[in-house]
Amino acid sequence: MLTGISKGGFGSAFGGISVPLMALAISPAQAAAILLPVLCFMDLVGFRVYYGKWDVANLKIMVPGAIAGVAIGALTFGTIPEAHIRIVIGAIAVLFTLNQWLNFASRQAPASRSATKGVFWAGISGFTSFLAHAGGPPAQVYMLPQRLDKTTYVATVSLFFMIVNMVKLIPYAWLGQFSSANLWTALLLAPLVPVGVKIGLWLQAQASPKWFYRIAQICLLLTGLQLIYQGMLR
Repeated sequence: MLTGISKGGFGSAFGGISVPLMALAISPAQAAAILLPVLCFMDLVGFRVYYGKWDVANLKIMVPGAIAGVAIGALTFGTIPEAHIRIVIGAIAVLFTLNQWLNFASRQAPASRSATKGVFWAGISGFTSFLAHAGGPPAQVYMLPQRLDKTTYVATVSLFFMIVNMVKLIPYAWLGQFSSANLWTALLLAPLVPVGVKIGLWLQAQASPKWFYRIAQICLLLTGLQLIYQGMLR
C-alpha cells in the first residue's frame, strides 16, 4: 500500500521502505522477489494515469545507465552484503536531503539536465533497485534538483522504474527468484495496487508544488534513515 501511494503520487519517494519492512519477517531476497511482480503491475496502472506526461529528454539519459546498473547487480548478486548496500543507499538519501535543506534549495535556480550525472545516478539506481528495490533515492538525487512540474516529475520517475522493473524480470527469473510461493504471495498483494495508487494521486492533487517537493524530500530522508537502521541491524 505504501509503495502504491508513493508510486502514484510522489514518484517512488518512499517506495524503498517496502523491502526493509518486509525483511522484518522474511529474507530481503524473498521480499524483493515477491515485490517485483507487484511493482510491475503497479507500473502498468501508473502508465495509464501518466501516459505522455513524462520528460523524454531525462529518460533518454537515465534509462541506458539504469540498464547497465541492473546488469551489474545481476552479475554481482549474492557477493555484496545487503546490509552494506542499505547503509550506502540510506547515507546518500540522508546527505542529499540535508544538503538541499542547508543550501535553501527552494531559493536556488532549478538544476539543468546533465548526461554525466544522469547516467551515473541512474546506474546506481538500477544497481540498488535490482538488489533491494531501493532505486528511488539515487534517482531522486538527480531528478529532484530540476524541480520539474510535479506531474511531469512523477510521470518521468514512474516510466523510468517501469522500464527498470521490466528489465529486472529477466535476471530475477534467471536467478530462480520466482518460486511458486513468491508468485502466489505477489498475487495476493496485487489488489492493493490500484487502491494505493489512487490514494497517492489524491494526495498529490492536494499538495501545492512547494509542499509536494517538501513531502518528497521528507519521505526521502525517512527512507534513508530506515535503510541505515536496517543495515546496521544486519
